Parts: sequence; C-alpha cells; structure tokens
Amino acid sequence: MHLVDIAIVLLSFLGLVFFGFWLKDRQTTVAGYFVSDRTMGATHIGLSIVATDVGGGFSIGLGGLGFTMGLSGAWLLLTGLIGAWLTAVFLIPVVKPLADRHRFLTFPDFLSHRFGPTVAALAASISALAYIGFTGSQLLAGGKLAASAFGWPLAPAVCAMAGVVILYTAMGGLRAVILTDTIQWGILLVGLALVALPLGYLAVGGIEGLRHALPTAHLDPWAIAPSLMTKWAVSIIPVWFVGMTLYQRLYASRDEETAKRAWLLAGLLEWPAMAFLGVALGMFSRVLFPSIEPEMAIPQFVANVLPTGAAGIVLAAYLAAVLSTADSCLLAATGHLVNDLYHKVINPLSDDRHLIRMSREIILVLGLSSVAFALHAPSILESMLLAYTFMVAGLFFPTIAALYWKDATKRGAIWSMTAGGATTLIASFNPTLFPLDQPLYIGLPAGAVAMVIGTITDKSYRKNLQKPLY
Repeated sequence: MHLVDIAIVLLSFLGLVFFGFWLKDRQTTVAGYFVSDRTMGATHIGLSIVATDVGGGFSIGLGGLGFTMGLSGAWLLLTGLIGAWLTAVFLIPVVKPLADRHRFLTFPDFLSHRFGPTVAALAASISALAYIGFTGSQLLAGGKLAASAFGWPLAPAVCAMAGVVILYTAMGGLRAVILTDTIQWGILLVGLALVALPLGYLAVGGIEGLRHALPTAHLDPWAIAPSLMTKWAVSIIPVWFVGMTLYQRLYASRDEETAKRAWLLAGLLEWPAMAFLGVALGMFSRVLFPSIEPEMAIPQFVANVLPTGAAGIVLAAYLAAVLSTADSCLLAATGHLVNDLYHKVINPLSDDRHLIRMSREIILVLGLSSVAFALHAPSILESMLLAYTFMVAGLFFPTIAALYWKDATKRGAIWSMTAGGATTLIASFNPTLFPLDQPLYIGLPAGAVAMVIGTITDKSYRKNLQKPLY
C-alpha cells in the first residue's frame, strides 16, 4: 500500500483519538457520558445505529458471504431492516417515555423498573459477557483488514485497533462514539457507492466478467436455503429488542419521534444499501483473487484494486466502521459493570466524577480482554453470532414479558435468563447433545417455557393480575 494511503489511515486514527480527548473535559455527568444528555437528533442516531450494528464485522463478513454465496448473502442484513422496524413500532413507544421519566441509563434499568434489581444485575452480567465477545470479533475484523493492507502480523494489527478504540471511547463517552460514527459511516457509504463499486465493476469486466468467472448461483439473489435465512433471522432480529448499544441510543434520542425516525433510517441503510454493496465487493474479489480466504475478500480488494488516495480513504472508513462497533460494545459492557453492578449493587453513594473515572479504567480492562478473545476467535461472523446467541437466549423473553405481559414476575424472568442462556451455551459447545445448526432453536423455547412456569408458580403472580403494566 502506498505511503499516501498509510498516512490517510494514520491521520484518521489520530483524529479519532484527538476528538475523544477534546470531549474528555465536557463529560462531567454519568448521563452525559453514557447517554449524551438525551439530546441527539435522528440523523446522528440513525447513522450511529447502522455503524454499530453493521460495523466492520458484518461489513467484512458480508464480503465473505459475497465471495462464497454471491448476491443471496445480502439477505443477512434484511434481518436488520426487520429488527429495526419492529422495535420502532413495538418497543420504542413503551420504553422511551419510561426512560425519559425515570432517567434510565442502561437496558437493565428498564428491566429493574419492571422486575427489580436482581433481574437487572443478572441481565447486566449476561449482556456484559456477550459484548466483550462482540468487541473481540470487531477487533478481529479490524486486525484482518489492517494486516492485509499494511502487511502486519495479525496480533499487532489487533492490538493497534484496540489501542485506538480504547483511547477515544474512554475519553469521550457516548457523544464521541455517536459523532464519530456519523462521520465514519457517511464516508464509508459514499466511498463504497461512488468509488469502490464502480472501480470494482470495471476491474472484473462488468456483468459479462462476473457471469464468466462466477458460479451461476452467485448471480441469483434467491439462491439461499430457507434454513439459513431462518437461522439468520432467529439469531439477529431478537437482538434489536435486547441490545444495550441500541437502548443507549434510544435513551440518547431527544424524544420518541426522533427515536422512531432514527430506527427507520437505520433499517433502510442496512438493507438494501449496505447489504448489496458488501456482497458485491465480495463477488468482485472472488473474480480477482479466487484463492484467498473469504473473509479477506474486502481487505484484498481495497488494498489491490483501488487507486492511491481512494484506497486510503476507503480503508480508513472500513477501519473506522470496525471501531464504530467496537467502541459501542465497549461502552455497553462498561455501562453494565459500572452502573448496573457497581453503582446499583456495590456502592450506591458513588458520585458522577468517581463513576466516570471508573468507567475509563473499566474500558481499558475490557479492551484488553477483548484482544485476548479476538486472537482466539475462529472467525468474525462465527464469533459475532455466538455472542448474539448467548445474549438473545437469556434476555429476549424477559424483555418481551416486561413490555407486554403485566402478570410476569421476577422469578419468571430469572428462570428464563438462566434456562435460556445455559441451554444455548450447552448446545453451542456440545453439538452432539443438541444436533442443531442454531443453538437458539433449543435456547429460545427453553427461555420461553421457563418464563411461563416461573411466573405461574410464583406466589406474587396473582397479585400482579390486579396491577396495570405501567
């Protein structure tokens, strides 16, 4: 890669770190640090949601799907459109008014309001573990991209990604995350649509070049097994109801209508916009570099096809997309540990200054833990879907019950979290015991059954029959 491109990438990293430090002294309250004082607009929130949800892991993973599957791989992000629009209709109208009234900071704050602090602490533990793993998958994506572009070994590349994201996230909090997400994702979308896509199309010889070099199924958007589409839907759509990163942006929105607009915008940017851009670049790489590892499709394309300057801009945007997910996941896990566990359980009297300082220290620890996960993760998409699976299985049905089942009890929520999460982990690591290609096929029913049995056998169940939901 040319020195000009390397300079562009390094300057973008320095800019992110500088921006985080510039915001450091402006973060004086916990609400400012974790939910940006609830003042963000729809465009910033919407772009930040896409940057966080798709990020580098899914965008580079999409390139891998385009490489192996072709156009049909784009259906992966249809789950994002569906999830975003479902939450805009069913979740935001319930949660946003409560969040503004009770000043929620985290997803478990909502569960605590409905089921009490024990449920909130358990939910925080499950979610924090998932987000540490999810951060690791993003660092792995960034490491693979940087290693390919700069010729580095994977381990130093992952550590470099971690160093940048830890610094600007720790200093600037959610405001730094959202504002940098907006810029990063805007550059990435424009760079892919106006630079990478047309240049790649010319490099492979247009549609005739694709037809000649690719299997016929690669050009058929319907060449996908229903079982795979179901697996993606079950894995990803429920995350929109339980993702801490999404609740933080919901709380950061100015009002309910702002949040709804942001979620609708995010859904459209995920599918079709980003979905087809990602798989198209993967298909181009299949033609140009047929023997590479599929998840290296986009890194190879950026490093070898784009001209000097354009390669640096697109690479910087891709790396920024990786960081835009990693920063949100780090901040989410930190919010769980600092607000939901330390402040709510261990030291309720701690003040904002102490909590912000502690948050910065926790981000450092979690960032280093995520590096260790990244260096041992089998693949980007596999590690992401494992983190999703664990979180969804434990938290989905308690959340649905909190939203719409007024008779649900604390016992039911605890039983559901325990049964759903444990069953899914067992199925993930012991596939011979549950021979399913998606552990959630056993984990979600286990969580649902435990929610119902735990509630109806609870002594407080009949008392709840006379209470309004909210």
